[in-house]
Amino acid sequence: MTGIAITRLTLSHFRSHLRTELSVDRRPLAFCGPNGAGKTNILEAVSLLSPGRGLRRASAEEMIRQPESIGWKVVSQVAVPTQVHEIETAVEPSQARQVRIDGKAASQIVLGRIVRIIWLTPSMDRLWIEGASGRRRFLDRMTMSLDPGHGEAVLDYERAMRERNRLLKDKVRDAHWYVALERQMAETGARITASRRAAVSRILAAQDGAETAFPVAGLSLDHLGGDLPEECADLADALERGRHADLAAGRTLTGPHRADLTASYEEKGISAAQCSTGEQKALLISLVLANARALSEDTGSPPLILLDEVAAHLDSDRRSALFAEILKLGAQTWMTGTGLELFEELGGHAQVLQVADRNGASEVSP
Repeated sequence: MTGIAITRLTLSHFRSHLRTELSVDRRPLAFCGPNGAGKTNILEAVSLLSPGRGLRRASAEEMIRQPESIGWKVVSQVAVPTQVHEIETAVEPSQARQVRIDGKAASQIVLGRIVRIIWLTPSMDRLWIEGASGRRRFLDRMTMSLDPGHGEAVLDYERAMRERNRLLKDKVRDAHWYVALERQMAETGARITASRRAAVSRILAAQDGAETAFPVAGLSLDHLGGDLPEECADLADALERGRHADLAAGRTLTGPHRADLTASYEEKGISAAQCSTGEQKALLISLVLANARALSEDTGSPPLILLDEVAAHLDSDRRSALFAEILKLGAQTWMTGTGLELFEELGGHAQVLQVADRNGASEVSP
């Protein structure tokens, strides 16, 4: 099975990288070097080949290399099963991020239809014990990988909700101002919930029967305000009925923006929030691998996988199991770690590159 693979990558004035050019093959990549050398910045640049703000959720301005402050550019050659694309994304100071695909301007939404990328970062280790917003983002990334149109529905819903919230904060009580916005929220909200539920079902199915050393995670979609209206008409009614309470709160209290993804360690029968730190990490890896398997089965092509500092938190047996699953998937996986020893189990199956700071700029070498 031929997966999505980056064969060339150029970073220009991107964070710590003044100019970095990489030519690689389809094998997994391991970037090694000390903390602060610029390893994660490479993965972040790759993550920008998908819609959104990347794996750090940073603003485009934050990614501009200092002190030059002239903007940044990421250019890649990406091989997908049927063709090769040149994808460029760039930012100039105080400007929105631009995307060009094969020389033509494109929206970020189009990226999600070409390049399927999933990732795991150290900041996600606290996913199960912090606020619901992080879990929604995690769920929406999985959902968007399986259904690229999901991201557009989320954006449309959020735009309508911002307008409704503005009316609520201004204490506007005239129902006519709300009707069109609530209709749009109901239509897109129902699509969002349906897509999320389909993604949860697909991820659970991808875990079933898989030979893996990582624990099976139980998943459910809940709502912080009680029952989640799932049908368009039900959500429209809930929004209309909730106007009085929403006016008092100054914000919308019902809808998919209040959803929460809960997880459990199935074998032990305990919630993810009650698991040890190592178990929570293992559950996250299990879900990322299930996401990759689902994409491989559904599209015939494994996605790009980005794993930042993942090996440092696993013992040698779990590392071996993770690398074996990556190789079995045939996914080009971009990984970071502080030492070569973390990737010994991959042997000659990976490309190992050293990242170092040279006079204030990141350099990458074999």
